[in-house]
Amino acid sequence: MNIHFIAIGGSAMHNLALALHQKGDYITGSDDEIFNPSKSRLEAKGLLPKELGWFHEKITSNLDAIVLGMHAKADNPELIKAQELELKIYSYPEFLYEQSKHKTRVVIGGSHGKTTITSMILHVMHYHNKEVDYMVGAQLDGFDIMVKLTDTNDFIVLEGDEYLSSPLDRRPKFHLYKPNIALVSGIAWDHINVFPSYDFYVEQFKIFVDSIVKGGSITYNEEDLEVKNIVEASENTIKKFPYHTPEYEVKNGITFLETKEGSMPIEIFGKHNLNNLAGAKWISQHMGIDEDDFYEAIATFQGASNRLEKIAESDISIAYKDFAHSPSKVEATTKAVKNQYPNRKLIACLELHTYSSLNPEFLKEYKGALDAADTAVVFYSPHAVKIKKLNEIKLEQIADAFQRKDLIIYTNPDDFKQYLFSQDFKNTSLLLMSSGNYGGLDFEKVKGLIN
Repeated sequence: MNIHFIAIGGSAMHNLALALHQKGDYITGSDDEIFNPSKSRLEAKGLLPKELGWFHEKITSNLDAIVLGMHAKADNPELIKAQELELKIYSYPEFLYEQSKHKTRVVIGGSHGKTTITSMILHVMHYHNKEVDYMVGAQLDGFDIMVKLTDTNDFIVLEGDEYLSSPLDRRPKFHLYKPNIALVSGIAWDHINVFPSYDFYVEQFKIFVDSIVKGGSITYNEEDLEVKNIVEASENTIKKFPYHTPEYEVKNGITFLETKEGSMPIEIFGKHNLNNLAGAKWISQHMGIDEDDFYEAIATFQGASNRLEKIAESDISIAYKDFAHSPSKVEATTKAVKNQYPNRKLIACLELHTYSSLNPEFLKEYKGALDAADTAVVFYSPHAVKIKKLNEIKLEQIADAFQRKDLIIYTNPDDFKQYLFSQDFKNTSLLLMSSGNYGGLDFEKVKGLIN
C-alpha cells in the first residue's frame, strides 16, 4: 500500500509508520515539528520528511490511505486536499483495526496500568518465542519498535487508550478496536479537557465493555469498585474473569510473589504492579501460556520505560522515574517506593504537566497523593500553563490541594534543579514523577547524585 501520514512525528504515529515500512508498504509523511527519538528513528529508515510543514502537493490520487494524527488540526491543508480527492482517511486506531480485523484482538484498557500490563504480556510472549502483533505505548527491552504488524500472526495485543482518535473522530481510541479478549485495570478520572465530568469519563468504559465481540471475554480488576460495577452490570454476552492483587512480601528491598510452588523473587514492586501482574497472567493464559510458564517469564520482567524505571542505584540510595501524573497513580507509586524501602528517606517530586493536573478544580483530586513521602516536592511551569492556554495556578491553590503543610513548590526549572542537586541522598530513595521533563532536567546528571 501507498500510505501517507499527516503528523508522522508523534510517538504512536511514527511507530506505526515504521511498522508498515517494515511490513513492506510505501510510507510518506509530514509534520510541523519532529523531536527525538521520532526524528532519528524515522531518519534511519529514510522516512523523515525533507522539510517541516504541511504540503498539499504531497496528497495525490495515487495514495491508498491517509493516516491522520491527533497533532494535526481540522484545517490542515493536506487533510483538506485528501478530503477533496475523496481519499480514504483513517484515524490511528481505525487503521490498526483495519489491519487486525481478521486477527484475535487483545485490548488492554484502564486509566492506569495499561502500558505495564501490555508490556508484561509482550515480555512473556517474547520470552516463550510466541510471535504476536502489537501496539504498546512504551519502549521495551528486546523490541525494536512499539508497533508490529504482520500478515501471519494470529494475535494482536493493543494498548487501549481512552484518548480521542483524531481531529475528525472524537471517539476514544479503545472504542474502535472491537476486542475479542479485553482487560480493564482501573478507572480514575483523567483527560478533563476531553471528559469534563467523572460520569462522562466512566461512560467511555461502559461503551468499551459493550464493544467486546459477542462470545469474547473481559478480565477485570475486581478491587476497583467502579470497574467491578460496570463489568458485572454489562449485558454483553461475554465471559467475565475477575482478578485481584496476589499475595506478596518485601524483604530487604526485594519483592517475593507467592505462587503455588512457593515464594518467587521478581524485579518489579508495588501493590499496583502486582495487581497489574495478576491481570497480565489471566490474559497470557487466554493466549495459550500456562501459569508455570508465565511465572518463569515474568520473573525477568524489569518494567516498561518510564514506569517505575530505576535510573540509578548505589548501596545506600536509589532513584526512579515514573510517568505517574494522575492522583491515584501518584499516590500508588509514592506508597510503592516507600514500602519497598521503608527505612530510607523518600524524596518524591511531582511535575504538574497535563491539562488535568494544571486545572484548579481538578487539583483538589491530589489531596493526600504525596503523603507517603518524607519530603514532597511539586514543580510546575507557568510557561506550560500558557502554552496550554489555561488559567494561571497560584501557589496557594497547589498547597491547598495537596493538604500538606511542608509541601515544597517550585515554578522555576532552575530553582528546582538547584534544590535537587543540593540534596544529600545518603540512605535516600528519589522518585521523579512526570509526563514531562521538569523544564529540561538532565536525567544523566541526576544519576550522578546517587553514589
